[in-house]
Amino acid sequence: MRLHRLLACTAILLCASSLHAQSPITTDPAPDKTSPAAMLSFQLPSHGALLNAFVYIASGPGPHPVVILLHGFPGNERNLDLAQSIRRAGWDVLYFNYRGSWGSPSTFSFTHAIEDTQSAIAYLRDPANAAKLRSDPRTIVLIGHSMGGMIAANVAAQDIAIRAVGLISAANMAGRLLPSVKANQQEAAIPRIAQSLAANGLSPLAGCTPESLARELLANAATWNIPDLAAKLATRPMLVISSDDGNAPASDALVENLHKAGDEEVTSLHFTTDHSYSDHRIALEKAVLEGLDYLQHK
Repeated sequence: MRLHRLLACTAILLCASSLHAQSPITTDPAPDKTSPAAMLSFQLPSHGALLNAFVYIASGPGPHPVVILLHGFPGNERNLDLAQSIRRAGWDVLYFNYRGSWGSPSTFSFTHAIEDTQSAIAYLRDPANAAKLRSDPRTIVLIGHSMGGMIAANVAAQDIAIRAVGLISAANMAGRLLPSVKANQQEAAIPRIAQSLAANGLSPLAGCTPESLARELLANAATWNIPDLAAKLATRPMLVISSDDGNAPASDALVENLHKAGDEEVTSLHFTTDHSYSDHRIALEKAVLEGLDYLQHK
């Protein structure tokens, strides 16, 4: 897939010649009476906690490739319209709430979110679960929005078997704090960082404070910095989507570093919209579906 830097205003451009075009689906497929599309809700085990989770199971006997869809901070935008579209395109989609978020038990932290995503991957790789979901554990794709993008990039960097990664307005929440760390100004920066985190609304999150989360981000600023993960991500296809929300510079830096690392399967898209892609949902859907379609046909 060619490396793109595309500016989109009201619609996404037609896919490049290296992609297999796939427009948003506007009619429901014929039901498969033997292996119908379904939704399975369950509790995902992770480090002693049982997380709220469900899988949209695609129609047909499979095995279906799988997307793990990762929500942001605190997770008001769930992108479940994307999940439904991805399922219609023949993929299973696993969605869950991290420990301490949205009713999942235990304590929320960014470290726990990384660990919980690893637990979700382990769940999908269990042969019994794969059979139940009619899924293919060899084809797992991580797609993360906002903080979920930071989680997806870090988890995939540690797990070479992840097939591909999609980042939607990935928030480089830790990496953007590197200047404070390098200047040894961590303590002075905590009130400002904590205030910024609190402004997102922490009521859906349990067991944490703005200050505890600020300290965690500062402690991991170098480790979790998204552009620096390029060397470990460059072996996989990458879809990097940004918007006018302030997160684009880190995405641009990641794309540049992926290109330098020799990854020729990178698509970079920019939409002139807000952090939730409020007026670009169809364009976002089209971009994601085209990226997944590429994986199925390469």
